Amino acid sequence: MDAIELHVNGQKFGVHADPDTPLLYVLRNDLGLKGTRAGCVEGQCLSCTVLIEGRPQTACMVPVGAVAGQNVETVESLVGEGASHPLIDSVLKEQAGQCGYCLAGILMRAKALLDREPAPSRSDIATALDGHLCRCGAHVRILRAIERAVQAGSARA
Repeated sequence: MDAIELHVNGQKFGVHADPDTPLLYVLRNDLGLKGTRAGCVEGQCLSCTVLIEGRPQTACMVPVGAVAGQNVETVESLVGEGASHPLIDSVLKEQAGQCGYCLAGILMRAKALLDREPAPSRSDIATALDGHLCRCGAHVRILRAIERAVQAGSARA
């Protein structure tokens, strides 16, 4: 079996996997990127959301062969050497992550929104996150955290 070339969080990887294997399993099991969560594994809860070429996709439903050579971003892309994305800082300041299971997917969908619309309204944010299941009921804090990240981004501009 030939290696499938993946571009994940700015790095190239060659993985030996069946092209029909869900991207979620390759990210977690082959690349060790455990931030992307396996929730329902049916594309319904959105906890496994990653960005593929900047667009939010559920990693449990995307076969790894379909993303060969494309740019994939996981929640790990939001933290780096000595710096983190404003979304991470805002979530911590608002204490928006309770159990944190859904948070990786929510953060990635929020990042996609902020990348295309740097100053979304609260309604835009809520619409972008529609469908994400959070059993802890931290929705209000999550919305506040994303609004805080928007304010932090505009303060830097």
